[in-house]
Order: sequence, then C-alpha cells, then structure tokens
Amino acid sequence: MTDDFQKSAAHRPGPGRVGQVKEVTSLANPIIKDIKALTNKKDREESGTFMAEGLKLVIEALELGWSIRTLVYAKAAKGKPLVEQVAAKTVAHGGLVLEVSEKVLSSVTRRDNPQMVVGIFEQRWKRLDDLKPQRDETFVALDRVRDPGNLGTIIRTADAAGASGVILVGESTDPFSLETVRATMGSVFAMPVVRCSAEEFLAWQKRSGAQVVATHLSGAVDYRTVDYAKKPTVLLMGNEQSGLPDNLAGAADRTVRIPQQGRADSLNLAVATAVMLFEARRQLLSLDEKK
Repeated sequence: MTDDFQKSAAHRPGPGRVGQVKEVTSLANPIIKDIKALTNKKDREESGTFMAEGLKLVIEALELGWSIRTLVYAKAAKGKPLVEQVAAKTVAHGGLVLEVSEKVLSSVTRRDNPQMVVGIFEQRWKRLDDLKPQRDETFVALDRVRDPGNLGTIIRTADAAGASGVILVGESTDPFSLETVRATMGSVFAMPVVRCSAEEFLAWQKRSGAQVVATHLSGAVDYRTVDYAKKPTVLLMGNEQSGLPDNLAGAADRTVRIPQQGRADSLNLAVATAVMLFEARRQLLSLDEKK
C-alpha cells in the first residue's frame, strides 16, 4: 500500500477529524492503484477494507453506521444533492473524497458502464460468541462456500427472510469481495457475518442453545416436518461440490433433505438455502397489508 493510501486509510470516523477532497484523472495515481488492488483478497485483508458500488449502497452503509475510508465519484455526479451530502459526510468523518474521470472509475470497478459512486469501507466481522441465539431467531451456517455469487445471494436472502446472521465455517469465499458485495445488493451492510473453523463451530453449537438442522443427501427427514419454532435454529448447509463432511453432519440435531422430482439430482446452494430459510421462518413471516 502507498503512503498516501495508508494515511487516508488510517483515518477513523470521529468528531474533530476532517478529511480531504482530491481530483484524480490519472490511472497511474497511487491511491487509485491501491483502490484497484482491493479486488485481491490479500490486499483487502491487509487494509481491512472493501469496495461497494452505487450511491444507494453507500448511503445505506453510512445510515447503518459503517465506517467509510474513501468515497470515489465521477465528475458527472458532481453537484447532485445526494452525492454532495455523502461527500460532505465522508470528509466530516475524516475520509478521503476523490473526484475522478469515468475512465478511472471504469478501471476501479472493472465495468464499462460503472456506477457513478464507489465507497471504500472498513470490514466488519462478528465473533461467534457475539451470537446469542434467542427464540424466533434463525442463522445460516455455510460449510466452505466457494462461489461469490452464491454467498452474496445467500446473504441477501438471509436478510430478506429476517435471519440474524451468516456463519462461514472453514475456508470460504470472501464476503467482502467485489463479486459477493454486488450479489448481496446491499444486504452485506445489514447482515452480521462470522467466520470460524469447523471445530469452533461445533464447540459453539454445544453452548449456543440452538438446534442445528443440516441438509444432507443421506437425510431421511423431510425438511418441512421439522419444528423450527421450538428453539432458535441454525441451518447448516454443505459445500457446493462435496456437501457436508461427516463431523458436521453427525453433530447436527436434525439431518434433512429437500424432496425433489425430475432429472436434476441437486439444487444450487443459494436456492437450497432459500428454500430452507423461508420454511424455517414461515411462521414468523407475513405480508404487511399496509404496504
């Protein structure tokens, strides 16, 4: 990371801190190079930051209290009231604001028609022990999820279903990758995310008071017959290729299957998780007649 970026990245929101505004037109600018590097997991981990595209997502993140390090916006967006408000808030909280050409923005986002606004935010992780499952709460635990699109879709679906968190077990794809954040459609800012080893998950399971319902090909129980209301529930879903390992499946309170008919022998992980989530939350979800 360059010195300029580290200086800007070192800012922490707080009273009395004032950020700065810069105009950038060169793709060779060292700050732009460091922002582009956030497409690499190693650089995201080193800086503790990630990229989110779109004014709507940036506004949502700020409203939910996420710390913004850098705001990047296209010259064409200058003067728009909402963009000006977000820029002012970024500067007031000690962040860096960059006004850039569309060519620079396309380079940052790797899109030909980029969003006009990009925010660089501090990553936020929960710890397993921060999760204290309560009645009517549902969590999703994913074993070694590999596909960024699947993870992003699951985070978005968990948010929509009213789940309380997503637990990443083992070596999983990064929830703060550009592809995953895009797929969450902003839900990454609303959904607590935990990462842990299989051993840590199993130890937490024993003391959590929650029932773990795992999907498994050998499951003899129809997922619709489980009582999801009696205890807080953790839905444990297996890896896209190999499913759940024996140690995780064997420790589950219930092992279930989703009945299928037809030639397809399996469901996409994100689809299967959605099916499970909305069944587990069914008694808690209702249409709001006022909307």
